[in-house]
Amino acid sequence: MRISEEQLKKVDAQIKRLIKTDSYYGKMYRDLGFTGCASEEEFLRIPFSSKEDLRNAYPLGIQAVPDEEVVRIHSSSGTTGKPVIIPYTAKDVDDWATMFARCYELAGITKKDRIQITPGYGLWTAGIGFQAGCEKLGAMAIPMGPGNTEKQLQMMQDLGSTVICATSSYALLLAEEINKRGLKDKIKLKKGVIGSERWSDKKREYIANELGIELYDIYGLTEIYGPGIGVNCSKQTGMHCFDDYLYIEIINPKTGEPVPDGEMGEIVITTLVKEGAPLLRFRTHDMSRIIPGDCPCGCKYPRLDVIQGRSDDMFKVHGVNMFPSQVEEILGMVEGVSSEYKIDIAHDDETNRDIIMLTAEADGRVNFQDTADAVRSLFKSRMSVTPRVNIVPLQTLPRSEKKTKRVFDHREE
Repeated sequence: MRISEEQLKKVDAQIKRLIKTDSYYGKMYRDLGFTGCASEEEFLRIPFSSKEDLRNAYPLGIQAVPDEEVVRIHSSSGTTGKPVIIPYTAKDVDDWATMFARCYELAGITKKDRIQITPGYGLWTAGIGFQAGCEKLGAMAIPMGPGNTEKQLQMMQDLGSTVICATSSYALLLAEEINKRGLKDKIKLKKGVIGSERWSDKKREYIANELGIELYDIYGLTEIYGPGIGVNCSKQTGMHCFDDYLYIEIINPKTGEPVPDGEMGEIVITTLVKEGAPLLRFRTHDMSRIIPGDCPCGCKYPRLDVIQGRSDDMFKVHGVNMFPSQVEEILGMVEGVSSEYKIDIAHDDETNRDIIMLTAEADGRVNFQDTADAVRSLFKSRMSVTPRVNIVPLQTLPRSEKKTKRVFDHREE
């Protein structure tokens, strides 16, 4: 997807504004001799920005406006290294809400809906983004935040929530609880807007069936506004992203070179009008592809395919590179196995070999040993690695109200 003239003008304006500041990127672009961006060739000479830059600029080195223009701060979770701090102007907050309202509209959600918001509030960009978009749309927001499943189910019934917003992990937990308590006929949910983590087809199918709802993937990341920069529509043919606010490239994660539309690679995002902390060519590490052509829904915004994982999610055993998405694909091929699994990787000092241990859930109608053998065989034939497989009953593995950690590499401990 080539950058348009209109997008180039916005990038040019961003660079000219940045080089007038003493921000981290303002200094960088001045040192590189940048004065603007008038062509695609000049755009491709802009160096990639990264989360590492943002940590180097901690806490507010990337801020590109005076303090009096900053109305809000958001931050990443900071699970590794320093957290990332992102300042927002009033326009940034409003632009984000506008994009989020578009997401709801593309999902067929209207001001008549009652939207139950379960993602977290606070420094994290989740809950407040879902709420601001809801209010911009004019729908009823039910700002529950995470946890307290008992209260969630009560409000869902009492208020007649029609939309649930959640991570896929928490949507699964709610679906299991509703199933367990026989509440399916007492809830009025019609749609689910799910974000924050990639999820398997098997998990998607279970949640949709148990809750009786249509599911929509919402995309975003803290560094680029937050969730709400893209969503899939009713045709379920990819996530529409808003190219009047963002320019999206797909690159080869190893070489950094752009790849053709339709080819899988790493998503790189340029913010075209962001004021507080503009980012040019930001490497997300999310893996997807631009879907060529027009969407059957008639919407002209370009489309990203469902996020396949992260380039930094890869784990390596016996010299074989693996991604969680490949594990999920294998589990989806075995009858009776659920979407929930855990991988433990350790080193056996006696044999001086790495060991991969896969724990997966299955329902009680299958033989656990036969199921383990089937998973092991598929894993060996497709991945050239033979794991130790342990099949456990449904709901044995822990559920999460946020993202679920799947891979535990004990070799690093």
